[in-house]
Amino acid sequence: MDITFKNVSYTYQPGTPFQGIGLENINVTIPSGSYTALIGHTGSGKSTLLQHLNALLKPTSGVVQIGEREITPETNNKNLKAVRQKVGMVFQFPESQLFESTVQKDIAFGPQNFGVPEAEALERAKEMIELVGLPANVIDKSPFDLSGGQMRRVAIAGVLAMKPEVLVLDEPTAGLDPVGRREMMALFEKLHSEQGMTIVMVTHQMDDVANYADNVIVLEHGKLAKTGAPREIFADPDWLTEKQLGLPTTTQFAQALMRQGFVFDQVPLTEHELAALLAEQLPKKAGIGHE
Repeated sequence: MDITFKNVSYTYQPGTPFQGIGLENINVTIPSGSYTALIGHTGSGKSTLLQHLNALLKPTSGVVQIGEREITPETNNKNLKAVRQKVGMVFQFPESQLFESTVQKDIAFGPQNFGVPEAEALERAKEMIELVGLPANVIDKSPFDLSGGQMRRVAIAGVLAMKPEVLVLDEPTAGLDPVGRREMMALFEKLHSEQGMTIVMVTHQMDDVANYADNVIVLEHGKLAKTGAPREIFADPDWLTEKQLGLPTTTQFAQALMRQGFVFDQVPLTEHELAALLAEQLPKKAGIGHE
């Protein structure tokens, strides 16, 4: 299910002294089955665009096409349930939205709200607990007795229990330690690679963009600045600096090596790419950097 923005603009509080432009004339497609990273400095419009993906916000002008459904300024809010079931949203710190007495009930709440019978929703909850890598014995525990990382997995399981085609993630690893962050990113990669789920992720972590995304959208001041594969986006360090964005750690390291005489046909983005290229060149550079 593609999601396409056609000349989409969004204005906050129009006609008031607080009027502000959230998005301006956005034309972009998030392809079905892609792993899309949405990047840009604070205030660039990322969260505003994110909320258009399942019609939490409707465009002030233009059209957002979600699969076969078109969302316009005139779209009736009462008829959006199907869209919101197909596009699951995980906001920052989703664990703050947990409220039920047990993990199973919390995960089952979303499907029941969309009309799934209670017995089926509770069974789905068991499946989702396994899918997100939680131990089976948490099922009857209060979510508030779990660790922060486990609570976040419960919240994500609640979204996945609605069987969305698209999973939208707003800074999904914010506040997690390095181990928790790696585990969370591995979960999303599994959903993408094994289940073919479309992933849309807002992040400030350029390493995650390089390691996982196959499509990148860059926003600046509510406008589309650039879109393309990660290698295209990271090919121009000066442009990224100008847009207040960084480079993946591996790419920064590779650039330092290039200043020492290493030559790369294309600058590596990931650790695996860099290791393979160094394995080819190190024997030839035996006199450089024995450490």
